[in-house]
Amino acid sequence: MASQTPPTVSTERDSSILIATWNVNSLRMRWDRLSAWLADKRPDVLCLQEIKMQDADFPSLELHSAGYHAICHGQKTYNGVAILSRIEHGAPERVERGMQDGDPDAESRLIVATIPGLGLRVGSVYVPNGQAVGADKYDYKLRWLRRFRSYLDRSCNPSESLAMCGDYNIAPGDDDVHDPEVWRDTVICHPDARAGLQSLLDFGLQDTLRKVHPEGRIYSYWDYRGLSFPKNLGIRIDHILATKTLAERCHKAEVDRQARKGEKPSDHAPVQAWFERAP
Repeated sequence: MASQTPPTVSTERDSSILIATWNVNSLRMRWDRLSAWLADKRPDVLCLQEIKMQDADFPSLELHSAGYHAICHGQKTYNGVAILSRIEHGAPERVERGMQDGDPDAESRLIVATIPGLGLRVGSVYVPNGQAVGADKYDYKLRWLRRFRSYLDRSCNPSESLAMCGDYNIAPGDDDVHDPEVWRDTVICHPDARAGLQSLLDFGLQDTLRKVHPEGRIYSYWDYRGLSFPKNLGIRIDHILATKTLAERCHKAEVDRQARKGEKPSDHAPVQAWFERAP
């Protein structure tokens, strides 16, 4: 599949909002890549997953110097999510970390905030992988998805401009995996996992990439092993889900395969969506 890197055309950036999501698989390991990518793409909002660091270690000052407000919900060694927004859009407001449901779950997988200058509510989401169907971690994944749907019902409004961006660890359909038969009964494609994702869509969210590209095999993750990336043996598990009022303004969506190339990449590539600015 050819590179989907967007052209750097000023007129497009002037008229559109660029929202992106990227599982960086360790912010420390990917810091140089992230810095270069931000300088090149200048997204209005970037949601990160698997930052794998505690809040105290998060490079807020460095990101501010790069032109971004940054908030995080970190965790030592594992998980961790963050939202970056361009400084000119104002500091994030109404920041919520976690599900806000009283559950003692200590894993850092959700952060949500309002970007005042854009009139958007944005979430960075990292859904559990699940390890294997039938395992305790898979039960946790399904329970987490149910809790997330309850969070949406309780804390969000499908009529507002809302984008929930991140690594969902679920491929919505057979076009989203390179070999549907191989992946069919895995934690990525199991009917129960897909039903959990559908429940989120039923809240009032739309898959922006499939809105723009209804058909075709487009992937966002490739295993490090077996030359998966050169052979394009990928899966699409990273999504920008938007409410109708926002999704209707989405006119372009792509996976930046270029960011998966080179030395020491993340196993995920950034997913990007462009939205017309609200009138």
